[in-house]
Amino acid sequence: MVNLNIMQGIEVNNIPDRAGQNFFTADPAINNLLKIYLPSDLYTHLLPHFEKLGLEVGGHLDRLALSADKNPPTLQYRNRRGFDEQKINKHPDYIELEKKAYSELALASMSYKKGVFGWDDVIPPMAKYAMTYLFVQAEFGLCCPVSMTDSLTHTMCKYASSDVIEKYLPNLLTSDFDALTQGAMFITEQGAGSDVSAITTTAVEKNGEWFLTGDKWFCSNPDAGVAMVLAHVDGAPEGMKGLGLFLMPKLLDNGQHNHYEILRLKDKMGTRSMASGEISLQGAKAYLLGEIGRGFQQMADMINLSRISNGVRAAGLMRRAVGEALYICKHRYAFGKALQELPLQRKQLLKMMLPSEQAKSMMLHTALLLHKSRQGDEQAASCVRILTPLIKFRVCRDARKVTSDAMEVRGGCGYIEEWSDPRIVRDAHLGSIWEGTSNIVALDVIRATKRANALEALVPYLLSLLDDTHIPQITKDTLTTKLNQVVKLISYVTREDDEADTRKAATALYHVSTAIMMAWESVQISDHWQRLAWAHQVVKYKLSSIDPLQADFDQKYAELENALIQEKPVSQQQALSILLG
Repeated sequence: MVNLNIMQGIEVNNIPDRAGQNFFTADPAINNLLKIYLPSDLYTHLLPHFEKLGLEVGGHLDRLALSADKNPPTLQYRNRRGFDEQKINKHPDYIELEKKAYSELALASMSYKKGVFGWDDVIPPMAKYAMTYLFVQAEFGLCCPVSMTDSLTHTMCKYASSDVIEKYLPNLLTSDFDALTQGAMFITEQGAGSDVSAITTTAVEKNGEWFLTGDKWFCSNPDAGVAMVLAHVDGAPEGMKGLGLFLMPKLLDNGQHNHYEILRLKDKMGTRSMASGEISLQGAKAYLLGEIGRGFQQMADMINLSRISNGVRAAGLMRRAVGEALYICKHRYAFGKALQELPLQRKQLLKMMLPSEQAKSMMLHTALLLHKSRQGDEQAASCVRILTPLIKFRVCRDARKVTSDAMEVRGGCGYIEEWSDPRIVRDAHLGSIWEGTSNIVALDVIRATKRANALEALVPYLLSLLDDTHIPQITKDTLTTKLNQVVKLISYVTREDDEADTRKAATALYHVSTAIMMAWESVQISDHWQRLAWAHQVVKYKLSSIDPLQADFDQKYAELENALIQEKPVSQQQALSILLG
């Protein structure tokens, strides 16, 4: 039976359960932001689909995800007749999630075909990532194969020959689940992690066909229909100049399995619903994509799209965690008050909410610039070049802390696997590892300023966002000053080749970028200065010096803090008070 306390005539559940809540309508900020980032007619068209998905995420899909996490895939080596027949057996609930993501939502294919959700044109990435942001709040593991299928399709269409595209593209884009081809990428080797120049897998050409031999150490979705594989071309120079990018099918033209073997599945900390394994390539047939010697540069297209997706998934996990914490603090009482009324708990909620709100803005704005870059905007393309590792670096790291802190809000129950908290915490740790660890992507942020002059594109773009006449002058002046300081820091790190401070510099760039994006967003939403308040919170707590030995509580901010925790509009004066003191 549910344990109820009677307080002030109100029945209060001692263990609040958010199950059944609509995760889209319970997140007013994402709805307001979609009005900014999506064309108005597309927003109106997709709104019912977002609302439907939000309800499913808070109910049926979340139950499926919990079941799939508790029933991970298994590897079958032989069939019941005793013949060798490798097969990954997936739990029916995971398969149902696959059908939802691939066939109904078309998360892996909507960027390449018209007609998804009945929309006449191709749906832009802002909507795709918003859908992913919602879906991942129920199921994280599956989003990795979905992302790899999406990014493999992009890379294949860019570098493969027309006959290869014609052969594999239809089944990558199909809504027919039984005919669907999923994608994967096999890069990692035991002796060559982030240092891909040390790859030992070899590619040999025989009679105009290519064959791959070697071991790949960490391969997610290992039974995918096609996989992108990096290999060293036989006879080519050592290191990066000898790498080639190959498309390797699971099945040969005669219907037989290609010449590779899944050695075992990994027992992972998180993403337990989705299979990851070790693969031995034994003369597997593959197709060369693009030029020999540019294999890694070509695969970077796939990796970069996966990095953006990683950031989006981390943003979704943060929102799930924050949503749980807000719900608990609203409905659980202690010491005669709702938890959200307790000063220390309020402070902790705001500390969790801030990086979650930053992530929403970075996610949607990066998607907007990606959309513009695909329409030929060169400045947008340069901005995406630096924002891609930036979102992968900072959002994924923030998710680890936010999800852990949110688990603590539920108390002892938060540590129990019946609830979502442990799964979310475990999954959140993945983002900082796949597609480049934190050190690697932070270095890539600085690399983008050196080699691609990306900062020369991003800074004027950020300043153009601040140029809106409705943004208060003090906000413009403050953020312009902070941006200049960040540029100075990055210039020093770049000039001095100061590798040790790259994470500090990348973090500063992320914070000032999100603050500017949120300030811009605030004036796009009529009479709604909540985003400006969050921007000023970034300035105060992320871009300014704070004395660790000085108390920072001030009762005059109580009304503003309450509005932020309640996710309600704030006045411009309230938002400005954060800067004015």
